[in-house]
Amino acid sequence: MTRLERFRFRTGMLLLGILALAAALPAASKADGPRRMEVVLEKWSGQSWKAIDPGHVLEQGDRVRFRFTADFDGYLYVTNLGTSGRYELLFPTADTGAENRVEAGKSYLVPATKAQFIVAGPAGHDISYWMVSPRPMNPTELLPSGGAPAAPRVPPHRMKPRCDDSLFRARGECIDSSAGLRSVPSDNALPESWSKLNRANSRELFFMRQSETQVITAPATTEGPVIYEFRIAHN
Repeated sequence: MTRLERFRFRTGMLLLGILALAAALPAASKADGPRRMEVVLEKWSGQSWKAIDPGHVLEQGDRVRFRFTADFDGYLYVTNLGTSGRYELLFPTADTGAENRVEAGKSYLVPATKAQFIVAGPAGHDISYWMVSPRPMNPTELLPSGGAPAAPRVPPHRMKPRCDDSLFRARGECIDSSAGLRSVPSDNALPESWSKLNRANSRELFFMRQSETQVITAPATTEGPVIYEFRIAHN
């Protein structure tokens, strides 16, 4: 295994953030219809990659990646609020892939390189924020100064994962129903630059599951980015 394949983020967060869960931007051929994104979380089983429930509670040392498809074009940016309480830019970077343009109808893996994301850090929920913009942006402007949270709160990343008893009995695995894709709550401690964009371009997003695949749809728009979050539960 190369050093790159064992790549870990400095903050000790759940390195799974970068799921290029591309919420992309409107393509000309889809100008009048809703935007659709499909995201799958995959875990290394020791012999191959397996799609898992997005609410699966991961363990220290687990390796994960993301597979996504969108039906519109755009530029993807991802930051992560780790269980350490700090933000970090996850994508695009030199280690995870510098090319962040996504094209309609294409399937992508994130990381886009040979790097793998390894679960690490205190137990809780890593919260990755995903944004797809119709135009390229300066990644250095998407983080608060020093990587600190935009505002001191007691966010969900500090809450310990909990197994859904009914799902545990039925499936024999720990599933945290609060994990996975969702809209960004209005009181969330987003970096200020993201908060301004989120307020200016707020829209109703719809989420549903099709087995291990999560589907997000957003109203058609030609203005502003689409922003949402992915919560990853881990011990």
